[in-house]
Amino acid sequence: MVSTMVSDATPLITFQNVSKTYPNGTEALREVSLDVPRQDFVFLVGPSGAGKSTLVRLLIREERATTGKIFVDGQELGRLKRRQLPHLRRKIGIVFQDFKLLPNLTVFQNVGFAVRVTDGELRHLKPKVEEVLSIVGLDGKEKKFPDELSGGEQQRVAIARALVHDPKIFLADEPTGNLDPATSWEILQLLLQINARGTTVLMATHNREIVDVMRRRVIAIESGRIARDEDAGGYHAQANLESR
Repeated sequence: MVSTMVSDATPLITFQNVSKTYPNGTEALREVSLDVPRQDFVFLVGPSGAGKSTLVRLLIREERATTGKIFVDGQELGRLKRRQLPHLRRKIGIVFQDFKLLPNLTVFQNVGFAVRVTDGELRHLKPKVEEVLSIVGLDGKEKKFPDELSGGEQQRVAIARALVHDPKIFLADEPTGNLDPATSWEILQLLLQINARGTTVLMATHNREIVDVMRRRVIAIESGRIARDEDAGGYHAQANLESR
């Protein structure tokens, strides 16, 4: 349940002058400030090593900011105790380029495993698991194992697993990186459907075609800084697009 203390006008995600320096001295993010409203759809773009994945890891508190503050749904992540992290992470669904499915579990078990319950309790989750599998277009695949599925189907399982908690935020870190163009478009359409259902979506991607066609909000990160933040943006700045 959303606290009544949090207004709908409050951004769901806020970064305030956030920097992240790793122990080896690498400055991954430098004074990043941004707001993401509820139900927004944002592309995070930029070269490899620019800081996109670090931003994602900070959002799930897998890493902590070196300086600055991060707020998710009104909570300052730096103040959260370890015991509060599971509650935070239930608000956030996440998928990666490499799917991260458990090969010895069925589709149903992979999706249900996200709630970390025993097999006996999984039976009580059957309606919810079936619901999210229907959303991602995998009706009838519950008993399949990952190696019996195509790459696109495996990513759909990963998306269903991320949705089973009804997250407020959906993070997609290069979700089409291992997929062919046609399958990539199918996954994007699925993310748009998830967004239309009220979930805020952040998608880190190198896929120029998708970003240029969709014309959604684009945040470009270069050398750890926000180089550009524009609505209805393209993969490159508008001047570059016009000169191509």
